Amino acid sequence: MARSIVLIAAVVLAFLVAAPMPEVTAKKYTVGDKKFWNPNINYTIWAQGKHFYVGDWLYFVFYRDQHNILEVNKADYERCISTHPIRNYTRGAGRDIVPLYETRRYYLLDGRGGCFHGMKLDVLVETPPPPPPFTPPPPQ
Repeated sequence: MARSIVLIAAVVLAFLVAAPMPEVTAKKYTVGDKKFWNPNINYTIWAQGKHFYVGDWLYFVFYRDQHNILEVNKADYERCISTHPIRNYTRGAGRDIVPLYETRRYYLLDGRGGCFHGMKLDVLVETPPPPPPFTPPPPQ
């Protein structure tokens, strides 16, 4: 009995070691790059050309006593209304993250007036693309 369990474990381990595993890497995006989360920056332009995938995360750097990061619905996003946030991602340090755990659209804004000066970000999170097909090396 013990031998068969050890044999099964060895076979499973050998399979796991030999099976090709796709490389999945979450990406950290610093919102605004070196301009960070500040007024008078066009975050729509910043987000253009970027692909956000499940597992990625947004890193916000800002003055903690002046700004925050709220998730709101589309209508509130368009009008810069922050009185009914879905979620407050602000933790008080001014170095906060928004983990992108779901395939959906995230509407984020500054609820301390910065939204009226461009501090809002609309992000579409996608399912990661499939890994490239495995091709064995040519025989030598």
